Amino acid sequence: MSYDRTVRLAATDFDTAVIAVRKALADQGFGILTEIDVAATLKAKLGHDMEDYLILGACNPPLAHRALEADRSIGLLLPCNVVVRRDGDQMLVQALDPGTMVTLTGLDTLKPVADEATARLDAALNALAAP
Repeated sequence: MSYDRTVRLAATDFDTAVIAVRKALADQGFGILTEIDVAATLKAKLGHDMEDYLILGACNPPLAHRALEADRSIGLLLPCNVVVRRDGDQMLVQALDPGTMVTLTGLDTLKPVADEATARLDAALNALAAP
């Protein structure tokens, strides 16, 4: 089972990709709650150099509320992580497949929430992939 939803962005730099991802997510009702610059963290803590790699914790409050009403422990799987990273000369944008919530928990009551989150994330990713 694949747990990600991924698009490749050609002909863009990392900073431009991050701006585009933030806008695409906002257009679908997601705000960014957390931001982890993995490359900077590994450099600062371990002296390790790696490619640009940013994890954005995206949240759509109405969807998060519905998920939490169905299962208070679902907070362990929130917010939706979206990764923006360099892959050679391209940028990769990856989002955790919201269907993973249903698969991991086995709770069918989460399926409508996961389905809507999937549709919104797919719309954001598709907007990024459009020419």
